[in-house]
Amino acid sequence: MELGQLRALRELGDRGSIAAVAAALHVTPSSVSQQISALQRRSPAPLTFKDGRRTALTDAGRALALAAVEVEVALERAEQAVAHFQSEPEGTVGVAAFHSAALALFGPLLTRLNAHGQPRAALSDFDVAQEGFPALTQEHDLVIAHRLAGSRPWPASVRVEALLFEPLDLVVRRDHRLAAHDSIGPEDLRNEDWVAVHSGFPLENAIEQIAGIGGSEARIVHRINEFFVAAAVVAASDCVALMPRYTTDMQRHPELVLLPIFGSGPGRHIDCLARPETLERANVKTVLDQLRAVVAGLARPAATY
Repeated sequence: MELGQLRALRELGDRGSIAAVAAALHVTPSSVSQQISALQRRSPAPLTFKDGRRTALTDAGRALALAAVEVEVALERAEQAVAHFQSEPEGTVGVAAFHSAALALFGPLLTRLNAHGQPRAALSDFDVAQEGFPALTQEHDLVIAHRLAGSRPWPASVRVEALLFEPLDLVVRRDHRLAAHDSIGPEDLRNEDWVAVHSGFPLENAIEQIAGIGGSEARIVHRINEFFVAAAVVAASDCVALMPRYTTDMQRHPELVLLPIFGSGPGRHIDCLARPETLERANVKTVLDQLRAVVAGLARPAATY
């Protein structure tokens, strides 16, 4: 049984004629008759009978019309529950992020949400390849993802809220031969040993592109996905690596220096992914606004870089 069919039957019982029902529902009398006929085919008992020139309800029809009232009440309650859920400023919002973004953003985000009337955040970190981020929106309200510049855009199935474009810089020890340079060109990196991410992750392509522009192949010695582990390896060797400019706290490694890569150096888009319907919730919008504020503070030092 469909809601429109039940509604037509209920209105017939209340208004007494198909013409009156059609006028009330702003449809044709033929449409009302078709709805009631479709409902009759689903019922083992007669629902209407001819009372002179008008159509009236049988006892079974009146019983079903009363049940239709209960259906309308339940539907209205469901709609109100959804409306309340969407407008509720508090509640819990699930936020997932890749590791370096989680380290840079989660602490300040929780600080901003630590006030009465603010939503609660349930935080998770994930180490996935670029194509794995959209699927995380199935289990998490907001997914902070990274996408290498020039790579394929996110699929149309998710809503994309841009947060930040983050350059990728070269990291070396302060006593490395390149440390005194103001910026690095691809040709400066010939024959360098690299710390790179695992195969299939976007930064590997960036390293290969840099090496290709410089006229050589990247000599990858170590494969490490976690940037702070990679920084520790660079600090203990003559290797070089790519590091995100804003989401890596280099104060933990004062023996290292970040150097911008000259020209169209590599970078990544940091975006927030969500299902379109999720962004209709008030508490999700609040958390997204707070994320934007955290990101704005994170990137502000770039002006004095």
